Amino acid sequence: MRKVIIATREEEGCVEVQGFRSVRDSRLFYLHSHWVDEASFEKHAQLPNTLEFLQQVESLLDHPRDVSRTEKFV
Repeated sequence: MRKVIIATREEEGCVEVQGFRSVRDSRLFYLHSHWVDEASFEKHAQLPNTLEFLQQVESLLDHPRDVSRTEKFV
């Protein structure tokens, strides 16, 4: 996660990206990112380092990857 977070922070359009680990279940990790627009995120999603990260994550999971795209409403 550190590798992809560091690389993502340098990407054009990335406002912020943070990694989190659950304090109640140390097996759970979360990434939260904020982008200037949807196009910037879509570009990020197709970059080689992002795709490599997702492949690595898939190989470690014992359940389906859970992804939610959200927007701030308050």
